Amino acid sequence: MVVRPRRALHRPARHVARPDQLRHRRVRQPAPAYGVRRVREGPDEGRLHPRGARIRVTRIPGTRYARQGDPLMSGSEPVLTVRGLNVDYGTGDGAVHALRDIDLTLHRGEVLGLAGESGSGKSTLAYAVTRLLSPPGVITGGEVHYHRRDGEALDLLALPAAELRAFRWQELSIVFQGAMNSLNPVHTVHSQLTDVLRAHRPDMKRHQRTARAKELLELVGISADRLAAYPHQLSGGMRQRVMIAMALALEPEIVIMDEPTTALDVVMQRQILRQLVRLREELGFSVVFITHDISLLIEFSDRIAIMYGGRIVEEAGASAIYQDPRHPYSDGLLHSFPALHGARRELTGIPGSPPHLSAMPAGCAFHPRCGKALDACAAHVPVLAAPGADGSRTVACWLHRPAPATAATATATPRS
Repeated sequence: MVVRPRRALHRPARHVARPDQLRHRRVRQPAPAYGVRRVREGPDEGRLHPRGARIRVTRIPGTRYARQGDPLMSGSEPVLTVRGLNVDYGTGDGAVHALRDIDLTLHRGEVLGLAGESGSGKSTLAYAVTRLLSPPGVITGGEVHYHRRDGEALDLLALPAAELRAFRWQELSIVFQGAMNSLNPVHTVHSQLTDVLRAHRPDMKRHQRTARAKELLELVGISADRLAAYPHQLSGGMRQRVMIAMALALEPEIVIMDEPTTALDVVMQRQILRQLVRLREELGFSVVFITHDISLLIEFSDRIAIMYGGRIVEEAGASAIYQDPRHPYSDGLLHSFPALHGARRELTGIPGSPPHLSAMPAGCAFHPRCGKALDACAAHVPVLAAPGADGSRTVACWLHRPAPATAATATATPRS
């Protein structure tokens, strides 16, 4: 007879992983109940843990502290203004005009979406604003001003190289297109995160840089023990979040995100967007979110600017764009993806292809593909302006304002 010992009556409880321990996995987890904002309370170097305990937060020398309700976080004042920006690729008669007369304003704490098909100039605009254009890209005209909190306007196109280097990442950072491949494969996550701090905060001690790197990973939902990992040991979504953490390392006022979710599946896209919304609420930074998927911008952005052929053709609030698009191109983009709710609708899409920048059509660049084009559209470039008395939006289309006198007699009916 074999005698086996009786099982213990009181087994220790199994460890149950908390949601914040699972966020790094490629599974759709329920959104954790974040009951605390990471808005720092002045020189007090702590924050309130969701359970009520006080934990230490690494303080970066020179970091700005903001409080909820601060007018600087209200989005009522501009933080970046672009006026009459023009960018060419090449010089002389063979130059390609990539951007033409771009006017744009980004307010504090808001998300401004840039949408449009490939080749419309979205990424070129981001690189021009940050002065990261590679040759043969040349800024041929216009102004870009960054507005400090004290009201001082800084001309970014006139900054000397040393001041521009200090400005980047401190006040404005960028998450590049294809960010998942931007990490150095032979350096650990720790090395690449602390490199930003080492370059811009040389007075920080090594243990402070490590503590800040851990905090950044936890901020984007990755366990701190991943600091020692190499990029190939991370999933695509985790690599993307490491790049976002790197962009937030110095808590900039503006973060430009150039198609950060393009290579991710829809579940991971949703998780990334949720975290971006949470981080913006906690840190109060402004976002320029660039994508060709206007459906993402509808639910994520405060305002949307639609680009086509190197110009902005419409700018309005996200709900206004969704409910009442004024430009035919905006309407075509909206009808290019299916609705999740409501009655079924036919996906019409947009006929034809975007024009080549070296052979742009005369007049409105969209008129060869537009079903509502007038005769004036082929001869005159419409100006971006408010349609009628509605000052909350702008649109560049002859359907919403009188055509030039020379074409007035030919604009009574759309062209066939």
